[in-house]
Parts: sequence; C-alpha cells; structure tokens
Amino acid sequence: MNASPATSDSLVSRLPNPQQLVPDLGAVAGALFKAVGNGSVPQTTVSLVQLRAGQIVGSTYLTVLHTGNLRKAGEAEERITAVATWRDAPGFTGAERVALELVEAVLTPASHGERVPDELYARAAEHYEDKALATLIMAIGQVGFFIPLALIGKPRPGVSPEQQWRPATAE
Repeated sequence: MNASPATSDSLVSRLPNPQQLVPDLGAVAGALFKAVGNGSVPQTTVSLVQLRAGQIVGSTYLTVLHTGNLRKAGEAEERITAVATWRDAPGFTGAERVALELVEAVLTPASHGERVPDELYARAAEHYEDKALATLIMAIGQVGFFIPLALIGKPRPGVSPEQQWRPATAE
C-alpha cells in the first residue's frame, strides 16, 4: 500500500497523479472533452453546468476550476457568483436555467419520483435540439466522471494540472 492520505489542509493531494497511474485516462478525458466541445451547446452553458455540479457535490477543486474557466472566458462575475442561487437570480437564459435544473436533478437524490421527470425533459427539449441535448447530457456526465477523482483524490484547487497531484512513485 502506497496510499498516504493528506490532511484536509494539506498542500498535496491524497492520490498520486491519476494520469501517471492510469495513462489511458488522458485518452478518455480527451474524448469526453472533444464530444462535449462539438459546438452544439455554448461553452458558457457547459461551464455553468459543471460549476453547479462542483457546488452540489461540495468539491472545492471542481468549483475553483470551473469558476476559473468562466472567468477566463470573460463571464460576468455576477453570473458566476449567482450559479449557486440561479433559481432566483437574474441574468440566466431559459436554456441555461433548464441546463442548471438538469444537473441538479441528476446529482441530487429525489425525495419522491424520478430525478428527471418527463416535464423537465420536455422543457429541456424546448431549448435544445436532439444533438445539443445529448451533448448537454454528456457535459453532465463529463463532470460526473471526474467527481470521484475530485472528492477522493483531493487535487489541489487553483494550481496547474501538473502541480495539483502528488507525484506517483515507482513501484
């Protein structure tokens, strides 16, 4: 066993660099990035959805990452800050609102009934044609793919990918 957990205030991740441990991860991540970036859904919407996912699951790493991506893209600070309270915040389009509602529905257990009821799907379909809706679903899946790495591995938020993981040691 080489696992050496980091403390919650540590400057190193718990897990060694997963790309070094599982080299095929790069190809999987690249394929997901390419699929989601097909242009059918605005990148801003994808980033808003992925920021909301990070907030829902309580991942500082994902929240900082996607906040930074939105800032780099020139997104208004008011909209970035309002993602956590999007339901009563001004400034989001109908398409962005339904995308945020979808990610919440997928990542939040339903107290009763389906997580994504027919009514929510129908509203999403009003804003997104089939390819765009499938892409939006993949964007939720893309961030979902990285949630376990973010929560279990605890990469360092706000630092470059090369610096966020502790180095893998030779076995």
